[in-house]
Amino acid sequence: MQYPILHASPIVTDQAVILGILMLILGFVFYTSALKNKYIIGFYRIIPPLLLCYFLPGILNSAAVFDGANSPLPQIGSRYLLPSCLILFLLNLDVKELWSLRKRAGIMFITGTIGIVLGGPIAVWITAFISPDTVGGAGPDAVWRGLGTLAGSWIGGSANQLAVREIVQPSPKLFSAIIAVDVFVAYSWMALLLYGASRFQKVDRWFRADSHDVVLLTKKMEQRELQNKRNPEVKDLILMLSIALGGTGLATFLAEPIAVYIQTYHPALANLSLTNTYFWIILFATLIGIGLSFTPARRLEFAGASKLATVLLYMLIVTIGMQMDILAISDNPGLFLVGFLWLFFHALLLLIVGRYFKIPFFYFALGSMANVGGVASASVTASAFHPSLISAAVLLCVFSYAIGTYAGWFTALLMQLVSP
Repeated sequence: MQYPILHASPIVTDQAVILGILMLILGFVFYTSALKNKYIIGFYRIIPPLLLCYFLPGILNSAAVFDGANSPLPQIGSRYLLPSCLILFLLNLDVKELWSLRKRAGIMFITGTIGIVLGGPIAVWITAFISPDTVGGAGPDAVWRGLGTLAGSWIGGSANQLAVREIVQPSPKLFSAIIAVDVFVAYSWMALLLYGASRFQKVDRWFRADSHDVVLLTKKMEQRELQNKRNPEVKDLILMLSIALGGTGLATFLAEPIAVYIQTYHPALANLSLTNTYFWIILFATLIGIGLSFTPARRLEFAGASKLATVLLYMLIVTIGMQMDILAISDNPGLFLVGFLWLFFHALLLLIVGRYFKIPFFYFALGSMANVGGVASASVTASAFHPSLISAAVLLCVFSYAIGTYAGWFTALLMQLVSP
């Protein structure tokens, strides 16, 4: 996919040097975010590391340090790193354990997902009455395309957002604006949930909920963590990479002929993105990851498979960030209204269901953040209740990774239907 040239004469043109700059940015962000200085801690409470990993490369791109729009690095990242990290994330999918959480965590997770799938089109429909230009546009600048990537993020996570991005193909400028909406709105909601976590007993009384099963879940997760955690060996890391990249190769091998066949004989299916090779690559990568979760390969999670997946994901994020125009949101600030309306519907639906079924606030927060925030935010939210509950958060997030791309793509199609 080629994007318009943003800068006529970038300062740095050597791709190896550009990759080095991007990795230095990652190192700087993660090193500083781990410091214990109270001012730095306060800074990262306001500006999350994820946002910096998008926007620091964007600043360099906007300042013509390099030409991210015409660099091969973003395409390499999305083609190789994204399917690989999805496979590694899905290794930890435990269908049996997930089923055991179905009554409360499952209800709230599914409710949260429905809230995102329906909330997006509803927010676009309402905004279209107030300001049709905010949700209009045509071609790659059609706002529904950008909001579709937001649906991928709010049902799965950053990996799903980037997968949906490759399928619906919004312009880099629109995607830049959506990232700003994603971070600001989602982290505002997360802040409210963390505030609620500090007063969860009062919230539980309002829900009239019995939190006895949360106590039992806490003890169970503590025991599992102690029994299985181990330091990775070189063999483990090699196996993880072979599974991730080998699975990506297999997914690509299967995807290309299918996309060509549909393009040739059923071109009308392009409206559903079924002629897009990348759609099929992500589908097969997801199926490979789910399939491997039923094999001994799932034990690699105890050696850090999801941590390696996160490394690959952040490498991908800085390559995507290098295409950004950091001032893009100034062209359409009304997108923040869409984001807030969207999450308001999501939250309202969770409140109604939580109150009706008398579900503890922990499951409310977990069901929301497993959708909206992904692994990092859901883990932080779970740890606000108890550190051992992080495993339950990761479990739900793995499931969200499995469905996020397709639910996000479906939401994008719904938003396309209601767009002016």
